[in-house]
Amino acid sequence: MKLSNFNFELPEELLAEYPAPNRDEARLMVLNRKEKTIEHKMFKDLIDYFNEDDVLVLNNTKVFPARLFGNKEKTGARIEVFLLRELNPETRLWDVLVDPARKIRIGNKLYFGDDESLVAEVIDNTTSRGRTLRFLFDGSYEEFRNKLTELGETPLPKYIKREVEPEDADRYQTIFAKNEGAVAAPTAGLHFSKHLLKRLEIKGVNFAEVTLHVGLGTFSPVEVEDLSKHKMDSEEMSVNDAAAEIINTGINRKKRVCAVGTTAMRALESSVSSDHMLNPYSGWTNKFIFPPYDFSIANAMVTNFHTPKSTLLMMISAFAGHDFIKEAYAEAIKEKYRFYTYGDAMLII
Repeated sequence: MKLSNFNFELPEELLAEYPAPNRDEARLMVLNRKEKTIEHKMFKDLIDYFNEDDVLVLNNTKVFPARLFGNKEKTGARIEVFLLRELNPETRLWDVLVDPARKIRIGNKLYFGDDESLVAEVIDNTTSRGRTLRFLFDGSYEEFRNKLTELGETPLPKYIKREVEPEDADRYQTIFAKNEGAVAAPTAGLHFSKHLLKRLEIKGVNFAEVTLHVGLGTFSPVEVEDLSKHKMDSEEMSVNDAAAEIINTGINRKKRVCAVGTTAMRALESSVSSDHMLNPYSGWTNKFIFPPYDFSIANAMVTNFHTPKSTLLMMISAFAGHDFIKEAYAEAIKEKYRFYTYGDAMLII
């Protein structure tokens, strides 16, 4: 498969600027891979497709407020700093992206907050926009992290042109978010409400939580026509013993095992044993899934509608079949489904 196979015309007005008023009232397109049928539902209708002892695999990563705005020393120029990952808690080293990058050189200092209580020094260039910063702050590590949270804002993706609003802090987080470390939300999970999870639980559906800290690598553009030459950035993940047991029991009982989101699916496929069961694992993954690909663990998935040429679109094409996804996306555009982070959802069974 080539990059050009995943291009399509997406009308800009279908990129969702805001989420649905209620989490579980986004629209849901249901694709049946065997029957090749497409149904149009509401997200809360998801419950109709699950039975007792089926398994939903949730990514419990938690987004931290990764976007900071500071001022460059001397010139006072406003600089956006996007925190990617902490390199060393003791020395307070972070990998970041800066914008505009051309103004930021090694040795520059950036000042944050009205009182300039947080300062960062640029100590390395990593990519054209990437830098390594050392934060300078008088206080304990806990106080430092609290300061980052206080000064940071919800890292909505760049396609959302509006300002961040207070409700984004809640809506750009799944209700089962626990382990902080993501710079982007696992968006398929945003559609689950407490009420829907409770109804699924009462029906006897089992939940398995995995963690994959979503980095910007998930959204990095693919710039090579030959997909086998694309390299994914590594993202930190873990699958604990309890989750592996729930999922493997579901597989053994021939139940529906549904990955909620491409990130949950990547976590599952990054830790497969030779007999197609799930191993516990804690570490990093740079797994890139594109057609053709044989999936080992999940036999269903929930996902959002993705942008052209994205690695996410490539994964769901591998799962549902490339031609079927092309047909479904044409239908989604015709029916004006909302795309991307705050958009509508798809269930593939």
